[in-house]
Amino acid sequence: MRLIDEQYTKTPFYGSPRMCCVLRQMGYQINEKRVERLMRLMGIQAIYPKKNLTKAVKEHKKYPYLLRGVKIERPNQVWSTDITYIRMRRGFLYLCAVIDWRSRMVLSWRLSNTQDGDFCIETLKDALATGVKPEIFNTDQGSQFTSPRYTKVLLEEGIQISMDGRG
Repeated sequence: MRLIDEQYTKTPFYGSPRMCCVLRQMGYQINEKRVERLMRLMGIQAIYPKKNLTKAVKEHKKYPYLLRGVKIERPNQVWSTDITYIRMRRGFLYLCAVIDWRSRMVLSWRLSNTQDGDFCIETLKDALATGVKPEIFNTDQGSQFTSPRYTKVLLEEGIQISMDGRG
């Protein structure tokens, strides 16, 4: 348990499979189930973003998906945005980017150490500050993109909002 604790302090993103490999490299004969049990007993688990980074908020309005069967033929017809995470030595940074579907050009991007909606709104405003706007703006149904503050920016510009459904 001491060795697991020491290794976990150095690499908190190691789960039981990786931790088991480290212990075996040190010469210990141990299996993954035991490491898993000991980590559970110690109250530690790997730190990493779980699936579904963003959750929808029931109170926020969801917009329909407008792009089914639509042929993207020109730049600025459809823009899209999403958030992804970038693993750092200690924790994660979150990247929000706005892209044009036709040209695949990144129109704006921002990094944040939190997943709050403010940096997503600023990314959107940066893209719109170019003086060009899309006909349709597509996002997922994450809380950052369904928030009234986010959709208000799009609606004020007269941009149609499209949201991917689950799956």
